[in-house]
Amino acid sequence: MTAEDMVVTRRGLRFCGRHWPCVLGRGGVARDKREGDGATPAGMHRIVGLLYRPDRIARPVPWAVPIRPGDLWSDDVRRDDYNLMVRAPYPGGHERLRRADPLYDLVILTNWNWPFAVKGRGSAIFLHRWRRPGYPTEGCVGFRPDHLAEIARRITFGTRLIVPEGLCR
Repeated sequence: MTAEDMVVTRRGLRFCGRHWPCVLGRGGVARDKREGDGATPAGMHRIVGLLYRPDRIARPVPWAVPIRPGDLWSDDVRRDDYNLMVRAPYPGGHERLRRADPLYDLVILTNWNWPFAVKGRGSAIFLHRWRRPGYPTEGCVGFRPDHLAEIARRITFGTRLIVPEGLCR
């Protein structure tokens, strides 16, 4: 591990000398992640991007990419663009990135099953805003909005998200 790493612990995310409260997937932490299981995958995941809603928040870092109307994320295992950002209209299963709620106003992307996805292994693992404390995600890592914004300002492309196998269900 390096000083740039974010490490999930039972107390929250350890990063930059402090613990940040967070929530994980409703399926707990899994060694063998599968599409739709609601689990957060154990392992070492690189940070590969950052998305934000320019109509709601200022660009958090110079390398952040705006979420535009029609931006989606494919979670359809039958499609060649499974686990990639796609555009509407899109015939396959997907998740809207430009949501009515603020959940994805700021999204930190990891390299989970990306860029060459193994179909069925699970689509994107994001770091995003939580719904409320203690309420699980669908497999991502959720944070208080102000904490997520601060984390986004501190990460680099060398930052990794480490989810220890010791947290597995």
